This record gives sequence, C-alpha cells and structure tokens, in this order.
Amino acid sequence: MTKLFISVSLCLFPAFLATTTPTFAQTPPTAQPSTLQSRVIVLHAARLLDIKNGRIVKPGEILVEGERIVEAGERVRHPPGAQAIDLGDRTLMPGLIDAHVHLFLHPGAEDLQTVQESVPQRTIMAVLAARDDLMTGFTAERDMGTEGAGSADSAVRNAINAGSVLGPRLRVSGNAVNILGGHEDAIGFNPDQHVLPNATYANNTNELVAVIRRQFKEGADFIKIYETGHDELRDGKHHTYFQYTEEELSAAVKEAARLGRRVAVHATGEPGTLYAAQAGVASIDHADELSEETMRLMREKRIYAVPTFTIFEYFISHGATPERSAQERKLYDLKVGEFKKQLAAGVPMAVGSDVGPFPHGTQPREFVLMVNNGMSPLAVLQADLLNGSKLLDWDGQIGALEPGYFADIIAVPGNPLEDISVLEHVAFVMKGGEIARNLAPH
Repeated sequence: MTKLFISVSLCLFPAFLATTTPTFAQTPPTAQPSTLQSRVIVLHAARLLDIKNGRIVKPGEILVEGERIVEAGERVRHPPGAQAIDLGDRTLMPGLIDAHVHLFLHPGAEDLQTVQESVPQRTIMAVLAARDDLMTGFTAERDMGTEGAGSADSAVRNAINAGSVLGPRLRVSGNAVNILGGHEDAIGFNPDQHVLPNATYANNTNELVAVIRRQFKEGADFIKIYETGHDELRDGKHHTYFQYTEEELSAAVKEAARLGRRVAVHATGEPGTLYAAQAGVASIDHADELSEETMRLMREKRIYAVPTFTIFEYFISHGATPERSAQERKLYDLKVGEFKKQLAAGVPMAVGSDVGPFPHGTQPREFVLMVNNGMSPLAVLQADLLNGSKLLDWDGQIGALEPGYFADIIAVPGNPLEDISVLEHVAFVMKGGEIARNLAPH
C-alpha cells in the first residue's frame, strides 16, 4: 500500500507545487530533451573559482552546451546564437554538495513527526525540501536515511531525474539500519502501542545482509548504518555505545561492495568509529571523537569524516531546557577540539550539514562553521567539491568547472576564498544546464 500512495503523491507533485509555492511557479519549466541538447549558454562574471588549483580567475566565463560544460576560463568561445548571461560582480563556481541531509525531516520532534505524519505527506515535504536546497545552491546531495519512510527517497530521486520536480542530484539510502533498542529505535513510547522505529532492524550479520539486499532492491544507492548511540558526557568525557562489531560491519561493507555500492555510518565515538574504519566504510558521519588508530586508518583508506557542525549548533540554541542547551554546548566544544586534532592528523574531510532537524535551505552555515573551527576557506571548498564528488561517486562529473562535467554552476557575490560566508547568498543556480535561479545583479 505504501508504494501505491507514493506513486499517487508523485503524480500530484507538479500541480501541488505550482499552486502552493510561488518560488517554484516562477522557475522555468524543465526543457524537453531535444531543447536542452540544442541549448547553448555563455555565462560571464567578474570571477571564476578554479577549485583544483585553488585560485580565482578574473574574469570568468563558461560555455555550456546542453547539460555539460564545454569550456571554462577567462574567455570562452561565443558561438552564434548562444544565450549570453552576464552575472556581473560575482564569482562563478561549481554547485555545492551536501553529503549529509535528511529530506524527510523538518524542525520539530523527530520521534513525533515520523509517527504522526504519513509517508505520502512526508514525501511531499521531502520534495519541497529538495527544491529549497537546490535554490540555496546545492546541486548534489546524499540523503542519509528517510527516518521511517522506507524507500520513498528513491521516488523523490526518480522524480527529480525525470524532470518532474526540482531538486539536487541525489544519492539515497532508503531507511537507515539499526539494532533493536538502538539509536533510532522508538524508545520512550508505550510498548503496547508497538511504535515503529525510524530505522530498519538488523541484529546480526545475516539480518544485515538481508536488509542491505532489500534496500538495494528498493532503489538505494548506498547503505546508511547507525553504529553508535546514544551519546552523553560523563565527568567531562564523551561516551557512546557501539551497535555493530567490526565483523558485522565488514560483512555489510562486503555485501554492498558485491554490487559496487558503499556503506556510510553514523558514528560519534570509540570504539564504534574504530570498528567502522577497520571495516572500510565510505564515511564516518559526525565523527565527534576519533582515536589515533581510527584517524590513521581513515587517512590511509581515504575514509571521509563528515563533521555536521550545524546540527550541533542548532541543538545548542534549541535545547528543551537551559540545562540541555548547556550540555549541548559542552558536547560542541569537545567536538571542536577533536576536529582540530583530526585536521592535524590529516583525516580527509567532506561537508555535510545534517539538515532536516533545522530548516532546509539554511545549511551553507556549515561552511562558515568549518572555517571558524580551523579550516581555510579553500580547504573547506575542496573538501566539499572534490572530496564530496568522490564520496557521492560522481568524481569527474561534478565538483569542478571543467569540460565534460555537468553544468552544475552557481554564482555568489564576492570572493569565497576570502569570505566563505558569501555561500549564504547564492544568486544564480544552474543544474545540468538548466537555470533554477537567477537573481538580477544589483
């Protein structure tokens, strides 16, 4: 029944959005394939970010044909009949990547919204969230679990790919995987009500393999596993519990690899983070505390840490009580200190915000926090664009302004290598050669 409801909802998405969201209504409709293939656009701006070489080119131009970049640099060809767009005193740069989002969540109690809201309702909200993220400049994202909505994220991804709705390129995991009584189980409810968890149960190796096979059958691009939780401070030190052993995680990684896929984990501390690194996961998300051995393995295996500072900052300002906010502040301060150790140890980084519990479309704050906490603007941008494209398995397709890459392009005021906060003011968004947003230059 769930699949039927999702299918009906998706058919209604374009009409729903056109009648209820002015921003979407003002956006040019998706071009038909023949129109897109013949479309030639030349973008011009005062600056262009050469992310691989870490420099700003002045001025900057990009020649786009169909969905791909043909040329990029100070000057490009201007073919006859090409549409020229002058973006003025702005910087052209690759579309942003958020490696940790939750399209199916919104601000409010997670455990209640996943119980009170139907899957069709949450799927519609996910489509709206995807649109908001795209308009903010994120042209590619990794959805880290639907939190109880099953494989509905596959339907959202497919609708975006078909051009039915606006949104970033998506890699989706379906429902995340969790143990009975684990981090995302329905704890604190009346047991007689049998409230469903926000993740899919798998309590041993055989169950992990079976769940992974089902997730891929239903359309997942990768697997998301909860490896640690809950988290607490005791005597000023961070403590968390692991959920799967290294052997169990290795079996999950091996099963995903059989189909050329990968595993990402929610893991905040030891020994769960070490087990994940030993198993060879693709990323350790949150990564609040890592041992020397874990950092060594991550560096050698190129396992990305995804810090997600923004969600921690949000919890500080939205604690249920002053005492809870104070506890979140202590956790954040500990996390910042550990992050600086990880940078010094050479742990590879990617950028992910954990948006969903805080409003979609506001996650460029993550770039600012990563700079505030020890990275240079260039290092953060390379972590996002170069490492992010690898983490999402789009290396050589997105993350740079080079011939043959998808024309996923944004424009921001000022110079992001000097002031990373300009990413919070994206004025132009193009995804695959289609313009999603274009605010006239001042």
